[in-house]
Amino acid sequence: MFDLEVLHRSKILLVDDDATNLQILRAMLKKDGYHNVTTLDDPTRVSLMYSQQAYDLIALDIHMPVMNGFDVMAALSDSYPGEFIPIVILTADEDNYTRDLALASGARDFIRKPFNNREVLLRFRNLLETVHLQKALKQQNELLEEKVEERTRQLHYSQVKLIECLGRAAEFKDNETGAHVMRISKMTGVVARALGLRAKDVEMVEQASPMHDIGKIGIPDRVLLKPGKLEGDEWSTMQTHASLGAHILQGDDNDSELLRVAAEIALNHHERWDGTGYPNGLKGEEIPLFTRITSVCDVFDALTSRRPYKDPWSVDEAVRFIEDQSGRAFDPTIVACFKSQLHKLLAVKAAFPDQDIEEEVQVQPTMKPTSRSRKHH
Repeated sequence: MFDLEVLHRSKILLVDDDATNLQILRAMLKKDGYHNVTTLDDPTRVSLMYSQQAYDLIALDIHMPVMNGFDVMAALSDSYPGEFIPIVILTADEDNYTRDLALASGARDFIRKPFNNREVLLRFRNLLETVHLQKALKQQNELLEEKVEERTRQLHYSQVKLIECLGRAAEFKDNETGAHVMRISKMTGVVARALGLRAKDVEMVEQASPMHDIGKIGIPDRVLLKPGKLEGDEWSTMQTHASLGAHILQGDDNDSELLRVAAEIALNHHERWDGTGYPNGLKGEEIPLFTRITSVCDVFDALTSRRPYKDPWSVDEAVRFIEDQSGRAFDPTIVACFKSQLHKLLAVKAAFPDQDIEEEVQVQPTMKPTSRSRKHH
């Protein structure tokens, strides 16, 4: 048995142009415990009142002036397509055609006049129980959806934090600081935003780009940390970090879009616009957009940062290098966007400095680039 107190609080609308019928129905319902009953003799106001009150049950006469019961049901159906509207038809018509048409038009039940009190109360109760059960089910589904969404957010957050930690681990192994991956994240977001990408895509590249060098974890220290020029097999070994990074992130069955994009960036961030990069010699727009953005930002930050194997280039020198490589190593459109956002990229470098490096990036050129940077090979 459904909770009678809940049923008796139900909002009921009685619609009939006959005041006597309304009085009889209202008195009948009040005697049975229903105390939230509204009567209406103007059918043209049903849609408006339903929009304001969302009645749990509408008892509707068929034969009324201006709008008959079928017109009212049609108006409600047009205003609330696909919604369960709890309508009970009240009519003195004896023919089955009227009953069948009413039920086909959206009525949930059908009661003939003159009323049998017991029948009216039972049919009203049955429909109200259905309505309240549907409401309870809807609330439960909404709660479950909220829990699923919250769990999804938690899993996504965990993935993002894991990516940040792994990115820092790769940088520390390369004797770089964790600030580099934070700068890459912010810089790629700046460029992506300036390119007009959707907010979702901007967030994606910000979260995935810090993993571009995760494959360095698998490179032997004798190669990765060598202060001089890499020779022969050493350079071939270093190049494998792109494929290693993609393998680490992608796994055998990866259904995470974030990890998929991160793996894509790790694999392709040494591809070149002219097709002479590695590991697959991709050319032009064959290189994924997020990767093209990451490559420019990564090279700029690496060139203008001090590392054990190189002194920092000045900003002017780094910008000239990237301009010179436009159409060769880098997508010309992204290079142009990079230059237009240079002030914001420098603000990112200032906001996330390398804590173990006291000397800041020099804005004016004071030295020639002498030591190699592994970032742009």
